[in-house]
Amino acid sequence: MSPVVSLAFPFFGLILLGFACGRFMKIAESGLAWMNFFIVYIALPPLFFKLIGATPFEQLTNWRFIATTTFCTYLAFFLSFGIGIFASRGNIRESTIQGVFGAYSNVGYMGPGLTLAALGPGSSVPTALIFVFDSMLLFTIVPFLMALGGGEKIRFWATTRLIAIRIFTHPFNVATFAGVIAAYFKWQPPQAVDTMLVLLKGAAAPVALFALGVTVALRPLTTIPREMPAHLFVKLILHPTLVFVVLSLIGGFDRVWILTATLMAALPPALNVFVMARQYETYVERASSGVLVGTLVSIVTVTGLLWLIAENRLPVL
Repeated sequence: MSPVVSLAFPFFGLILLGFACGRFMKIAESGLAWMNFFIVYIALPPLFFKLIGATPFEQLTNWRFIATTTFCTYLAFFLSFGIGIFASRGNIRESTIQGVFGAYSNVGYMGPGLTLAALGPGSSVPTALIFVFDSMLLFTIVPFLMALGGGEKIRFWATTRLIAIRIFTHPFNVATFAGVIAAYFKWQPPQAVDTMLVLLKGAAAPVALFALGVTVALRPLTTIPREMPAHLFVKLILHPTLVFVVLSLIGGFDRVWILTATLMAALPPALNVFVMARQYETYVERASSGVLVGTLVSIVTVTGLLWLIAENRLPVL
């Protein structure tokens, strides 16, 4: 359990630091605007680019594994999106954020460190594949649905064009595509540029966590939204169970790959849920509260899964 503790403490510490600053420092909430811009457009894209670009391209083409894990993530998104439609009475934009809450694990910040610590070097490739294709799936779905739910009364082709622009110009998608191209050509940026990318990559997690803490402090959690328990069940229980069962039934996958995919699916909701909510200015308070509560609950669920893995209690076929 020590890997979980060593990973969790820095995350909670940064959130609490942001919470304390938001509670005691008299700074206007508008001060978060530049911080959120930095997270979405400046810091997170280098994180995606570096992880994807460092993965050998031939290892990024295990299509059976990719299709299975991505499909399971899509099912989790579909279930939480449906819960959101019911809870929000048909609000597509809010339901989209809720769908991401139930489907997108913290694969960028917690995933690589936790899987490598628990399962060894053999987990690096499946970790990268899940990161790449879950990100591509969700960062494509979100702009699409946000455009549909935006209320713009425009014609079909104009709507399609708007959706395409939002998808292909989204900074997360651009960084993902650039990383895949870099992996294919085995390209490394010049040393000076690479150093800057590494610095920005390192800034993504602490800035996002700090901003999350500030947001929670400025909008304190007074009650748990009625839909949150259902989303947490989808994210922390149903999603990893679905991944484990489907991969095991299909067969032909290495045990480490199955366990890696299961552990990645079991991680708490990604901070990007909060980042996207801030970017689109919808479901912000509940997203920040949900990520915080989901991370706290995951201490129990992820620790339990790690124990099952360590004790060889999961019957991988």
